[in-house]
Amino acid sequence: MSSDTMKPASADVLIVGAGPAGSAAAVWAARAGRAATVVDMAEFPRDKTCGDGLTPRAVLELQKLGIEDWLGEHPRTEGVHMHGWGTDRKIVWSRKGAFPFYGSAISRAEFDERIRQLALAAGTTMVTGTKAVDADVHDGRIVSVTLQRGDETWKISPQKVIVADGVRSGLGKVLGRQWHRDTVFGTAVRSYVRVEKEWDWLVTHFDMKNTEGETLPGYGWMFPLGNSGGNGELEHQGSPIINMGVAAFSTAQRPAKVQLRPLLDQYVAEMREQWGLVGEPMQVKSALLPLGGAVSNIAGRNWMLIGDAAGCVNPITGEGIDYALETGRFAAEALDVDDYTTMWPDLLNEKYGQMFSGSRRLAKIFFYPRVTATVARPIMHWEKGMRGAMRLMSNLVGENEHDDAATLARFAGNVSLKLDKRSRRPFH
Repeated sequence: MSSDTMKPASADVLIVGAGPAGSAAAVWAARAGRAATVVDMAEFPRDKTCGDGLTPRAVLELQKLGIEDWLGEHPRTEGVHMHGWGTDRKIVWSRKGAFPFYGSAISRAEFDERIRQLALAAGTTMVTGTKAVDADVHDGRIVSVTLQRGDETWKISPQKVIVADGVRSGLGKVLGRQWHRDTVFGTAVRSYVRVEKEWDWLVTHFDMKNTEGETLPGYGWMFPLGNSGGNGELEHQGSPIINMGVAAFSTAQRPAKVQLRPLLDQYVAEMREQWGLVGEPMQVKSALLPLGGAVSNIAGRNWMLIGDAAGCVNPITGEGIDYALETGRFAAEALDVDDYTTMWPDLLNEKYGQMFSGSRRLAKIFFYPRVTATVARPIMHWEKGMRGAMRLMSNLVGENEHDDAATLARFAGNVSLKLDKRSRRPFH
């Protein structure tokens, strides 16, 4: 049931945020027999700043949710067509291991609405146009959450709370969530651009130059969306659409000195002829991303942060949809646990700690263009090395895989964890 007029006073499981993380949590909670109430400040469908790309890791979660047929109505990507340091290489998604061998790309307006509808079909109560603005917390337990709709406010008393309200996480901030900008974070701008002919690869460009000719610590992307209309407001004009954008890495000590919109325009101009871009960028939006668990205070006795709110974003690629879907499932599976204060950070560290710690440390190499070029050039010409690098960058290493790439990833992650200063763990 979905409504923008309901004012529920209590909930078995209160989920704040109806994006992929919150809606996935609602699906799994409802399927397990729990009564889930989801609140979101937006009215749906709504747009969301994102690259719209789906890795095989995300595809696996959609298979588990039972909507692979719907996924088949959208572009299927073969892998990543990576450019940089004087060469380019197409690297197919791994044909072995724990994950499917294909990816996709779907606009967030359509994607988020599909997962939300799945939650509704499972029996979730959905309250839209409503924001969680405060919480009463006693001895680490949320007693009530203050909800606001327009000029009205009221309190809801939940048994369990899953916080999935995105990157800035307003409720997370109330609960003490802190974003540590000494670790790498991302700034990005995305747009929709029409193309003469679409392709079946996630296209990326590294070693980019900013408008002053300096090497950018980041990358550009072009992801195929087929005949999708972005947020639904674009009239189909007979040519397919891509999601096109640029991202830059930063830390508090090394902020990215770049203006994203001029950089996007430069990227579009440089790619126009080769890739058959048509017209100008549409629906341009920017975003800020905490990467690789760069937040703390993510759980209490009866509450936990998931998805972007918990900093579950790939430190190299900025990908977060797969982790949103996964952490939504993990949270629902943990609803019978009495106390999440240490259990939840421990779980996220077990699942992502090695990869996130190692990758966010690796991301800092982009601040040193000459070092990056020295390392990247030989790897770009080494096919096996590129396959392994893409698996590591995309976190496509299964828990039970022990090939060279998996072994290297775990070794590097363990070393990095020992070097971490904040409790030696990304999540706490």
